Amino acid sequence: MERTSQAWMWPAEEPFPHPMGTEAKVWILGAGRFGRLAVERLFKDERSTGVIVDADPHRLREIPKQDGWIAVRGDVFVFLSNQVLSDDQWIIPAVPVHVALGWIVMELGKRGVVHRLPVPHDADSLVPHPIRTPSGTLYASHATFRCPDDCPEPEAFCTITKKPRPEKLYRILQKLAIPDYAPMVIQSRQLAPGVGGYTGGQLKEALAAVLQRPGSYIVATSCSCHAVMDAVRWDGPF
Repeated sequence: MERTSQAWMWPAEEPFPHPMGTEAKVWILGAGRFGRLAVERLFKDERSTGVIVDADPHRLREIPKQDGWIAVRGDVFVFLSNQVLSDDQWIIPAVPVHVALGWIVMELGKRGVVHRLPVPHDADSLVPHPIRTPSGTLYASHATFRCPDDCPEPEAFCTITKKPRPEKLYRILQKLAIPDYAPMVIQSRQLAPGVGGYTGGQLKEALAAVLQRPGSYIVATSCSCHAVMDAVRWDGPF
């Protein structure tokens, strides 16, 4: 572990000692543009505590000085696998991977046989403005434009169009009816304008539901307007 004048630089492979890990209730995964915005918008109070994780130490050093947070150097999944995840721990994904899906697959793999699958093509016609990647990940959005990074996610009307907002996307995904696949939706909640995340309790609840019933799932992380979806098959314990 190294300590600089601006922050702790903690290796992702090492668990936090008590009480350091329990005091930081916000984990920001990624120190790129959106990770930096999350730091700026969430940690305005000098008494705030948090963690920001990135594999690139140069990005971590570019984060403005903040005494109440810890910089962690390394892979976000290595970090998650070495920490105790409490129910009230907030996770802010700010990396170009599906963090919730990756964590669930990682945890299932410790217990049994799990397979990554492409999202069934039946889903494309059931979600707004679908975009499919070669790997089978599916993105959906109510927007046909780039949303501002400080959108406050108003309840009634869209910030840009001023039109009534359609049904919340996470609710649409919760009702997906695709043969042989059950939806598993982690709702992303806004903590500050343009900054969303979910709790450790939400992840553990989703994992517990999959563990109870082997089968195929569409795992989605979604806020009111945008979503990312992947699919897995859980064959059960070893």
